[in-house]
Amino acid sequence: MFKHILVPTDGSPLSQDAVIRAVAFAREAGARLSFCHVEPPMPTSFGSLAGITSATIEQEFHAKVDGRAQDILQAAEQVAAEAGVPCARVLLVRSKPHEAIIEAATTQGCDLIFMASHGRRGVTALLLGSETQKVLTHSKIPVLVYR
Repeated sequence: MFKHILVPTDGSPLSQDAVIRAVAFAREAGARLSFCHVEPPMPTSFGSLAGITSATIEQEFHAKVDGRAQDILQAAEQVAAEAGVPCARVLLVRSKPHEAIIEAATTQGCDLIFMASHGRRGVTALLLGSETQKVLTHSKIPVLVYR
C-alpha cells in the first residue's frame, strides 16, 4: 500500500522509538524510507555583537547544528540498514518544522508521513502547539502518528 515513507526525527527518545517502528512498518510493507530532520535557522541575535555580524559565530553555529543533525540521521539510517530497509536522508533548515516536513514529503514523493507524537500537555501544548498536530492539520499526505 505505502511505497515511500517520510519519517521526521529530532533525536528525542520518542522520536527514536518512532524510527524503530517506522522501519518495522516499512519492512513489512516493502516500502523505502526518507528520514527527515529539521533544524531552526540561526537566531539573528547570535549573528551579531553590538550590530557587527560575526562570520565565525555563524560558522560555529552551523557546524554544531549540522553535526548534531547528521548524528541523528545516521542513527536512523543505521536502524534501517540493520533491517534491510532502503532509506535516504533529508536535512532542512526552516523556522517552521511542520512546513518543512510537509515540503520534504511532497518533494521526496512520499505517500505517508510516519511521525512521533511528543504529547505536550497543558499550557505548553496550548501556547506552543504540536508540530505533529500542525502536520496533521496541513498535510494532504496521510500521517501515521506513533505514540
